[in-house]
Amino acid sequence: MKITYLLVICLMLTALSSVAQSDSTKKKAFLYTSNGIGFSFPVGGSDVLKPKFSTSLGLNINLGKKGWFLYPKLNLQVFRYDQQISEPGYNYAIQKGRATTYLVNVAAGYRLSQDKFTFYPFLGAGGGMIIAPRIRVDANNQAILESVTIWTPGFEGGFGAEYAIGQIKLFAEGSYQTGTKKIEDKRFSAVPVFVGIKSNISGIFAKK
Repeated sequence: MKITYLLVICLMLTALSSVAQSDSTKKKAFLYTSNGIGFSFPVGGSDVLKPKFSTSLGLNINLGKKGWFLYPKLNLQVFRYDQQISEPGYNYAIQKGRATTYLVNVAAGYRLSQDKFTFYPFLGAGGGMIIAPRIRVDANNQAILESVTIWTPGFEGGFGAEYAIGQIKLFAEGSYQTGTKKIEDKRFSAVPVFVGIKSNISGIFAKK
């Protein structure tokens, strides 16, 4: 929940700072922050992972005037975790646990604008870690909660839409994300769906 509160505060601050920027900055807009909230839906592994509240943080860096942009992003995805396959060294399979991903993706995107609306596909690659819980009961019959970390490269492609309101943009975005490593016997794949705010922070680099 702490992450949720911090993200809400971040959304409010970036929105206020963007609204406060001058119209001259808007003409030179080339850098936006992206803050999203939503859910990530697992693909093919619904018995193990179930969606919970997730967040995303990123940047949109415009590349010239032809619509291309660079999109580095961090997906902080949270899942309910119901272990199906026990592992050596762990006595029991954990149920209703929490699995978390920290996956970085660097994508290229292309914007198609119509009045205040913008539509964009994007595609990229990256990687990160998936943290899954484990439970072990020792000789004193005490349950010890541990975790395992799975490092994986990955790929992500998706589509989004924006609506401009002054110096900020409201956005909705969906994507398909897959890793090369497995959680239990299935390769990690998910469909993150986020809504949020993109704020123009180009003024930070504007010459005075």
